[in-house]
Amino acid sequence: MSAEVVALVVLVLVFLIATVRSINMGALALVAAFVVGTAVFGVKVSDVLGGFPANLFVILVGVTYLFALARNNGTVDWIVHRAVVAVRGRVALMPWVMFVVCAAITAIGAASPAAVAIVAPVAMGFAARYRINPVMMGLMVVQGATGGSFSPIGIFGAITNGVVDKSHLPGNPAVLFFSAMGACALISLIGFLTLGGTKLLQRDRETPKEQVATLARTGAATGSAGDSAEDPEPADDALPRLDAQRSLTLVGLLVLAVGALVFDLDIGFLALAVAVALTLIFPSAARGTVDKISWGTVLLVGGIVTYVSLLEDQGTVKWLGDGVAHVGAPLVAAFLICLIGAVVSAFASTTGILGALIPLAVPFLQTGQVGAVGLVTALAISSSVVDCSPFSTNGALVVANADVSERDNVFKRLMTWGMTIMVVAPVLCWVILVVPGSLS
Repeated sequence: MSAEVVALVVLVLVFLIATVRSINMGALALVAAFVVGTAVFGVKVSDVLGGFPANLFVILVGVTYLFALARNNGTVDWIVHRAVVAVRGRVALMPWVMFVVCAAITAIGAASPAAVAIVAPVAMGFAARYRINPVMMGLMVVQGATGGSFSPIGIFGAITNGVVDKSHLPGNPAVLFFSAMGACALISLIGFLTLGGTKLLQRDRETPKEQVATLARTGAATGSAGDSAEDPEPADDALPRLDAQRSLTLVGLLVLAVGALVFDLDIGFLALAVAVALTLIFPSAARGTVDKISWGTVLLVGGIVTYVSLLEDQGTVKWLGDGVAHVGAPLVAAFLICLIGAVVSAFASTTGILGALIPLAVPFLQTGQVGAVGLVTALAISSSVVDCSPFSTNGALVVANADVSERDNVFKRLMTWGMTIMVVAPVLCWVILVVPGSLS
């Protein structure tokens, strides 16, 4: 049995054991990376640790630390109430507002994790406050960020179109963008309808006009009979107000957004810097915030990404690609490339996958038996819509910002969605985008 096969078998075992036994998958993956790296691939421990996602570690710690502070001092509550006012009391609109906001931010060139890091904490706080399924909210935030990233000036779009041009393949940026956005919108719609969106619409329809008016004016619910009841309307002096601490926190969040989206500063270190500054100014509000950092999520994602990075560094992914290259049927090879892109991207960098796998498709595309635009678009969609997986940066940010009582459930449900999309997306993309091009 080759080293590549052993490494892949161990990865499957990590998932099975962590699913059956109550053990952090990340801790198990770190041990597996050490054993496989030193015993199977014969590399040094330092080489194994070289795959640890230090940047992702800083992002998760920095963002969850900052928003733990914002929750403690009531800033998140203020933002949530203002969001309700913005949608005129119609709570069912908020998941779509978050989808559009994330899509707009990434469409103008922001990195997808940066957009999710900024929007997800507010979106998940809103979901907790107004009893919206956190999985649905997180899914729509991530898909919005993914779809927007494929605009001609978005990061995913620029990378994909750049690789296509470099490989001297025919491309169509408009088809890529609108196909990706359509796929993300479709996944969001399915998530909305299956994860409680229809109940939200019904709840909005059944909400008395007086309550809607109160929501639209103050962001505070008045309550109603039955299952649709919200918290009683607070007195005016109980509604979140902007004091000096909350105002400065909002300034810090604005600095985070501008720094990450406009000046392309590292969002993890920038979030840490803002959090530390707020802690120095208001130390009493910072008590217990470090404990609220999602350390379990950090360990989980760090371990899995370290193991997958080991596989990439040791050529296991390339080995899979070379195996596909020897498949005689171009259509089958095209499907396998899309599937590999989806599987690897669910646990690793989507950006890296887009740059690495498109060149693998060049030999098939040069035969003329498979349409270049269709295959590139299918590969791009298959490799990106799985970013809702809790093992990717975006999915991990959603899990880390979920309410503590819901965090395990959000992780499990997002993993189910991610794994389902990982299988379904390549099939549908292949059928819709690749097969017709080979028949024309």
